[in-house]
Amino acid sequence: MLPSVVSMKSSPGSGLAELCREHGMSDASFYKWRAKYGGMDASIVSQMKAMEEENRRLKRMYADLSMQNDLLNRLLKKSALKDVILPPR
Repeated sequence: MLPSVVSMKSSPGSGLAELCREHGMSDASFYKWRAKYGGMDASIVSQMKAMEEENRRLKRMYADLSMQNDLLNRLLKKSALKDVILPPR
């Protein structure tokens, strides 16, 4: 719906408010979407959405690996501390 709404031209005599009402969206949403997607065709929009999804996936992967790294570092520090306090027998 987004590309079609952004690229729609209102017919003579009908205003933007009426056009937005027909599609169940606010004027502010229309202007926001037009600013973001106005000069793009459908293939560019789909590429952008795919890149945004990949970016989300990579950020999630980085967060998971960062937490694992932090956990392993804490375990190594505890292990090293135990060896200093109580040397192995």
